[in-house]
Amino acid sequence: MIKKAIMVKGEEGLDARPIALLVQEASKYTSQVHIEIENKKINAKSIMGMMSLKLAGGENLTVVTEGTDEEEAAQGIEAFFEKVKK
Repeated sequence: MIKKAIMVKGEEGLDARPIALLVQEASKYTSQVHIEIENKKINAKSIMGMMSLKLAGGENLTVVTEGTDEEEAAQGIEAFFEKVKK
């Protein structure tokens, strides 16, 4: 299991399009990919779950990956957040 702390960039946070792209990125991996914020743990491959988070700019979250390609998945999700809303 890999856990990475990430901050959401951009003042507006993530709206529907970036969330859909995040779900597509997470779905590339066979590992489980979850986003944790406060007491919530959401499957990053679930569009409805991810939309319910309403990720705001400056918000801190934790990406949790577990499985055969967990390292690659963690790096891919981290890279996604690095390039979104710069």
